[in-house]
Amino acid sequence: MKFKLMLGALVCILITSKNYSQELTIPPKKYVDTVNIKKAVVRQNNDFPISDQANTKNWDLLEKYSDEFEANQLNEAIWYPNNPKWKGRPPTYFDGSNVKLENGELVVRVNQHQDVKLPEGFTHSTGFIKSKEKFLYGYFEAEAKLMDAPWVSGFWMTNVDKDWWTEIDICENAPGVEYNRNDLNSNIHVFRSPPEHGNVKEHFSRTKKYYFPEELQKDYHVWGLEWTPEVIRFYIDGILFREAENTHWHQPLEVNFNCESNKWFGALPDEERLDGEYHVKYFRVWKRK
Repeated sequence: MKFKLMLGALVCILITSKNYSQELTIPPKKYVDTVNIKKAVVRQNNDFPISDQANTKNWDLLEKYSDEFEANQLNEAIWYPNNPKWKGRPPTYFDGSNVKLENGELVVRVNQHQDVKLPEGFTHSTGFIKSKEKFLYGYFEAEAKLMDAPWVSGFWMTNVDKDWWTEIDICENAPGVEYNRNDLNSNIHVFRSPPEHGNVKEHFSRTKKYYFPEELQKDYHVWGLEWTPEVIRFYIDGILFREAENTHWHQPLEVNFNCESNKWFGALPDEERLDGEYHVKYFRVWKRK
């Protein structure tokens, strides 16, 4: 009897341990490829995308919607200073106090909300800016230094309406989490589409992860997206690292810069690391002539 009790207790411990470990285990990485950083492009001019400095594709800079972030305050003709429709993914709340322009850069910080009481379910705050203009196709580029703290740094585009909810993630990375330091992520999502476009579950997410030989949070990098009716191309430092057929992304999209919590990245607040900053030197957008 004593042996059976001990055996039963051992089984319970093993089952409990297995379930607990499954909750904590991060899925194994599946890198598509390694980025060849020796192919990084040295910029010769600011007039054209870093991946096409000779302007072989006839790009025209849209100065009205581009931003060098050199003013004293955010240009609210271009940007919403916070997300007007999304308050944040718990436990991190979006608050405009976390967004500043300093030394010719956009800077996103954590927990600058002072004594403002956060809504229930939120323990920390960070920043979010969203473009007031929507864009259909073009080339989108930003030079940024990602946050070295456990939040996701984002440069992405989205559309949400009653028929379509789509997204292109140019940069969605959390190198402030040690496990993710060399992860280069790119995603294209369809969360909602009209019935005549098929089962949304079949094209919900086309996510790719690449290995970047240097830790992404240690330096500035140039993130680029070339978006046409036929193809979506992702670039870092002028290097083409992913190309995808454009099957569903034909809606005008807004541009977003933000930091956020995300449990899938292990990007959850750490009280010992509240000094992280996400820096963006510029945002530029081009259309073909």
